[in-house]
Amino acid sequence: MTAGDVVGMVSVLFAGMLAGEEFLVRYGVRGPLASLDDRTHIQFRQALIRPMRVLVPALYVAALLAGAAATALDGTDAGLPERCAGIAVLVVWIAVTMGGTVPINSAAMAWDPSAPPASWRAQVERWERLNTVRMWAAVVAFALLLTGIMMSAAAS
Repeated sequence: MTAGDVVGMVSVLFAGMLAGEEFLVRYGVRGPLASLDDRTHIQFRQALIRPMRVLVPALYVAALLAGAAATALDGTDAGLPERCAGIAVLVVWIAVTMGGTVPINSAAMAWDPSAPPASWRAQVERWERLNTVRMWAAVVAFALLLTGIMMSAAAS
């Protein structure tokens, strides 16, 4: 087992955790959250944003850095195209995050649950659409990084 294999497994671990977190938010939290009254919805959304501001970036950075390091360590082996594609999809994930969901989350933290802005539902709907893109990007990145490490191991 090479250093690239070990770092590749780390990238797959964190990419999988990121994909799982995104999948759970999209398919496990979205429905129940939408069923809450406005005040409770906003309070719960704010409570969810607080820990996710730390957890999600940590998973993302670990997946991206380990994926890049594994790619550099393994060079042009059999899994290179898949690892590169996985990294590219992680870049899409961060672009959607920084350009879309982060500004909405920042605004949501300032909402008064008793008197939310008139546009709050529209902002939540936009966040949900962007989060669907993020979820699929995370799942695809995980699958590509996993495929890359499997192809690299099979070629060894």
